Amino acid sequence: MSEDRSPRLIWTEDGAPRSGRFDDVYFSREDGLAESRAVFLSGCGLPGAWAGRRRFTVAELGFGTGLNIAALLDLWRREGPPDGRLHVFSVEGFPLQRDEAARALSAWPELAEAAQALLAVWPEPTPGLHRLDLPAFNAVLDLAVGEVDRALAQWTGRADAWFLDGFAPSTNPAMWSDAVMDGIAARSAPGARVATFTVAGSVRRALAERGFEVAKRPGHGRKRERLEAWRPGAADEAAAPSVAIVGAGIAGAALARAFADLGLRATVVEADRPGAGASGFPAALVTPRLDAGDADIAALFAQALERARALYAAVPGAIAAEGVLQLEQQPRDAVRFGKVAGQSVWPLGAMAALESDGASERLGEAVGGGLFMAGALALRPGPVLEQWLERAEAVSADVAGVEPHGPGWRLSDGAGRTIIEADVVVIAAGWGAAGLWPEGPLSPVRGQADWVEGVETRPVAWGGYAIPTGQGLLFGATHDRGETASDVRSADSARNLAVLAARLPDLAGRVEAAGPRKARAAIRATTPDRLPLAGAVPRRPGLFVLGGLGSRGFCAAPLLAEHVAALAVGAASPLPLDLAARVDPARSLKTPGLAQPIGKADG
Repeated sequence: MSEDRSPRLIWTEDGAPRSGRFDDVYFSREDGLAESRAVFLSGCGLPGAWAGRRRFTVAELGFGTGLNIAALLDLWRREGPPDGRLHVFSVEGFPLQRDEAARALSAWPELAEAAQALLAVWPEPTPGLHRLDLPAFNAVLDLAVGEVDRALAQWTGRADAWFLDGFAPSTNPAMWSDAVMDGIAARSAPGARVATFTVAGSVRRALAERGFEVAKRPGHGRKRERLEAWRPGAADEAAAPSVAIVGAGIAGAALARAFADLGLRATVVEADRPGAGASGFPAALVTPRLDAGDADIAALFAQALERARALYAAVPGAIAAEGVLQLEQQPRDAVRFGKVAGQSVWPLGAMAALESDGASERLGEAVGGGLFMAGALALRPGPVLEQWLERAEAVSADVAGVEPHGPGWRLSDGAGRTIIEADVVVIAAGWGAAGLWPEGPLSPVRGQADWVEGVETRPVAWGGYAIPTGQGLLFGATHDRGETASDVRSADSARNLAVLAARLPDLAGRVEAAGPRKARAAIRATTPDRLPLAGAVPRRPGLFVLGGLGSRGFCAAPLLAEHVAALAVGAASPLPLDLAARVDPARSLKTPGLAQPIGKADG
C-alpha cells in the first residue's frame, strides 16, 4: 500500500482550507492574499530585488494552495524586468488535489489569470520533480513532491529569494530542521533574501549561524511579527554565452527549444536536413524504459515521459495517438509488468497490466497479455522538429572537428575551415557524435522500418512495433548492432513484415493488401548501460553532449535537453542530482582525456 501523502484537508465554516495533518491554516482568514504580499513579496524586497535581472529564482518551502506563487506570478507579469525569466522552485510534501486548490484560490478574483495558469498545469501528486511551464508569465515552476530535506539536497539551483511557508515549527518540525537550514544556505545566491511568518528563536538562530543577517519586522493581521533575513553580497549574474549545437535531430531540436526558453538563441549546425538521421521517420513511439528493479531508472523515465507529453502537446499536429500497449514477450513479463504498474513514480492509472482479453480487445485481434501505458504516445516527429528548430539559427555544414579555441570552442569542416566559434558547444549528432567524441561509450545500431498508407491500428510494441502515422502505419524495426550503413534492404523489409505477421497476423495481412510500401534505415547510438549521455564532457569546460538515446530518444530528449542547457548556462536543472548522475557522461569513458575529434555529424 502506498504511503498516505494527503494533507487531510478540512474546510472551515468561513471557507478557509486547513490541514488536518498539521492542524494549521494555509492562509489568513482575514486576507490571505494581502498577507502573502506583505510577508513574502515585500519581505523579499520584490519587485525591487529583480530590477535589471535576466533571470530571477524564487524558492519556496510549502507550496500548499499555490497562493504565494500565484501572487508572485501576478507581480512578475506586472512589474518584472522586460524579457526577464522567472524560475520558481517549490516543495510540497502533502500536495492538494487540483479541485481543492481551485476552490482555495477562487477567493481572489484579482489573481484569476495566475491561478488558472497554475491550475492548468497542476501535476499529479507523484513523488519527484515536476517541471511546469507558465509561458504567459515568462516563467517556469519546478515543483518537488516529497520530503523537503531531500528535495533541497537534490535541487541544483540557487535562489535569489526564499519563501519559507511551511506550517509552524511546533507542528511541522521537519520543515525547519538543521538539514533544511543547511539546504537553504547551500542553495542561496549572494544577496539572497528570506521571508517567513515565524519568528521562532530556533529559526532566527539557525539562519544567523549560516551567515544570514536576521531581523524581526512588523507582522500582518493577527500576527504581531514576522521575519526577514538576507545573505551579504550582491547578485552575480553571468553574461549569456553563445551556443552551438551539432545535429538537428530530436536531441538538437530539443536543445534549441531548451536554450530558447532560457533566453538564448543557439545556432544549430547540420550537414543535411533536420531529422536526417534516426529522427526522420514519419512516426515514433514516446515510451519509457521500464525497470521493475532500479528505482532511479524508473523515476528518470517517468519524469522524462511526463515532460515529453507536456511539450509535445504544445506542438500542433505532433501527437498521432495516446496510449501504447507493450505486449508480453516472455512468461516472466506478466509479473514484471505488474511490478511496473505498481511503482509509485507513475500517476494513478498511467500503467495497467492487461490480460489477454483486454489486450486483444484493444488491438482487434488475439494476442497475449501486456502493459498498457496510458501516458505513452505515437508521435509525428516532423512538426516537433520544425517548431523547435525555428527557435535557433541554422547553419548547413558538415562538422568534422570540435576543438578548443580561446575561452570557447571552434567547429571545423573536413578541410579544417572554421564553421562557427561559440562559448558553449553541445554535441547532439546521434551516431555522428562517436566521431566528434571518440572517448564516448557509443555503439551503433542499424534499424530499418517500413510504412504503408491506408492501414490503421492503435500503437503497440513488442520485439517490433506498429505505429499510426496519421495517414497509415509504420512498422518494424530491424536491430542490427555494429552496423553503420543506412541503405534500404529488401531483406530487412521482409524481416519487418515477418515480425509483424508472427505477432499480429491480421494486421500484417492488411499491410500486404494495402499496396506499395516505403522503407528507410538509420543508425542509432547506444551505450553499454542503455542510459543516455547528457551533460558536460569531462575535463573540457564548455563542451557538452546529449546522445546515446537509443530507442528512447523521443521520450528522453526533451527533459535531458533542459538538463544540458541548464548546466551550460548555470541555471537550475529539472533533473534531481541523483538522476543526473545516472546520465552523466563521466560515468563511463573508454579512455582518459579527449583525443582530437574528427568525424561526421549525423542529425
